[in-house]
Amino acid sequence: MKSLISCCATAGVAEWVCCPGELNTPLLTTLALCPVVHRWSQSDERTAAYFALGRIQATARPVAVVAGCGASAAALAPAVVEAYYQRRPLIIITVEDKENAGGSGAPGHIETEGLFGIYAPTIEVQLPCSVSDLPDLVATCSEGFPVHLSLRLTEGVRTGGDFTGLEVAEPPAAPPFRASLVALSQMLRFRAIEGLVLMIGGLNADEQEPAIWLARTLRVPVVAEAASGLREELAPYLIHGADLVLPRHAPRYVLRIGDVPTCAFWRALEELPNTEVFSITRTGFSGLCRKSTVIEGELEQVMKALGDVPHIGDTEGYMQRSRRCSGRIEELLMAFPESEAAMVRYFSNQAGIADVLCLGSTTTMRLWNNFAQTQVPTHYVRANSGTGGADGTVSAFLANSIDADYACCLTGDLALLRDCAAASMVPQLPPARRVVAVLNNEGAGQAYKPGMDDELQRLLVQPPVYDLKEIAHLWGAEYYAVHCEADFEVLDSLEPTAFVLLDIMPDAEQTAAFNARLA
Repeated sequence: MKSLISCCATAGVAEWVCCPGELNTPLLTTLALCPVVHRWSQSDERTAAYFALGRIQATARPVAVVAGCGASAAALAPAVVEAYYQRRPLIIITVEDKENAGGSGAPGHIETEGLFGIYAPTIEVQLPCSVSDLPDLVATCSEGFPVHLSLRLTEGVRTGGDFTGLEVAEPPAAPPFRASLVALSQMLRFRAIEGLVLMIGGLNADEQEPAIWLARTLRVPVVAEAASGLREELAPYLIHGADLVLPRHAPRYVLRIGDVPTCAFWRALEELPNTEVFSITRTGFSGLCRKSTVIEGELEQVMKALGDVPHIGDTEGYMQRSRRCSGRIEELLMAFPESEAAMVRYFSNQAGIADVLCLGSTTTMRLWNNFAQTQVPTHYVRANSGTGGADGTVSAFLANSIDADYACCLTGDLALLRDCAAASMVPQLPPARRVVAVLNNEGAGQAYKPGMDDELQRLLVQPPVYDLKEIAHLWGAEYYAVHCEADFEVLDSLEPTAFVLLDIMPDAEQTAAFNARLA
C-alpha cells in the first residue's frame, strides 16, 4: 500500500478523498499514517468524486478518490465523465479481492475492468508489488484525463510503513500544444477583417492573462462566459445579449479560446456553416458536431508560438448593436424587477465581492452570462460543463471554497436536490462565509414553455418535492427566502463563518413577460 501512495505522490497527488468500505480498509489504514497528504472523508461516492473534481479545479493538481467495488464504484461515473470533458486528472481507485473478483455475480461485486469506458481507462494493479511494477502516473496525469486504478488485493498485502522522506512532487507539466497554427495565423492576418468574434469559455487561472492580451490586441467584439473570470475585465469589448445579437448577423469567423461555451449562440453555430470556427483549448474538444479547426494545448504556449497578431477591431458593427441590446435589457430589468433575470442581477451585485463564485445549472450560467453585473471583476469563477447533467454543483463549490473567506454558489433547485449530500463535507472545511443561492423556479427552468400541454408539463417540469427550508435545516445552514431586491440585503450582515442557503424565488409571470419582450 505504501508503494501505491508513493507512486501517487510522485505524480503530484497531495489530496485523497476517501470513501469508507470493507475492501479499501487496508489502503485507508496506510493513508491514515501518511503525514504528507491531506485526507478527506465522504461516505457518498458520488459526492466524493465531485468534491475531488472541485479540488483539482482549485489546485491544478491530480486528486485521488478511493472507493470500494460494486455500486459504490459505479456511483463515481458522472464525475468521471465531467472530469474527462474538463480534462482534469481525476484518479479513481477501486479495490477488489482476488477471490471475489467482479463478473462472478457475488453480492457487492461487479466487473470493474472498463467500468468507465473511454472516460477513464482501467489499469489493473495487483498488490503487493514493487514501485517499478506500478503504472507511470506522471505521464498519465500530464495528459490530464481521468484514470481508473483497479486494485486486486492478494495475501501478503501490508498496511502501514515508514513515510520518512516522502514528498509530494509538483504536478507534471502539460504536453506541448498540438496542431498547426498556419490556418489560424492566415485568418487573423489576412481575412479577419471580414468579421471576427472572440468567444472565451471557461479558463484556468494561468490562462487568463494570455486571454486578456489576445482580446486587447485584436480589439474585436468578445463573448466572455462567466467561467472565464474575464467577463467584467473585458467589459469594453463585451457583446451584451450575444445570443440575440449574433444569430441575426452571424460573423464570418469565430475564434474560441478555453472550454466549450455554454451560450445559445455556440449551439447555433451548428446551423451556421458559413461561419468558420477556430478553437484554442487545452481540452482538445471542438465542442461542435461540424467541421472546425482545433488547436490543442496550453493557451500561453500557443500565444507565444502564434507571435504578434494585428489589431482588427469591430469591422461589422457588433458593438453598436450590443449597446442597443444592453439598453433594452436594462429597461426590462427595471420593468420586471422580480423576474429570473433581475434576481440574478441583484445577486451578482452581492456576489461580485466574493473570493470564489461557482455556477451550477445551464440555466443559471446563461442567466449570469446575459444579465449579471459587469462593474466588479469576479476572477475566480468555476462551472461544470453540464455533461454530468448539472450534477455535483454544491460538492465542487465547497471544494473550491476552501481557501476563500467568502464564497458564493448559484445553482438551480433540481441541481441542488441532486447534490444534497455535499453539505456533509462542511465540518471538514476551514471556517468561512459560504452562500449557496438557489434559483427556485419550481423545477421549470428551460423545460417549461407557456401553453404547454398538462401531461407534457407533468413529464418535463418536475417541481422539487421538498421545501428548501427543510434542506437548510438538514444541512445545519441558515435559511433566507428572497422575493425581491431588498431581501438580498440579508447578505450584508452575515457572520464571517455563516453557512447559508438562499432561496431565490422569482415571479413566474414576470419571467415569462421578460423573456417574451426580450425575444
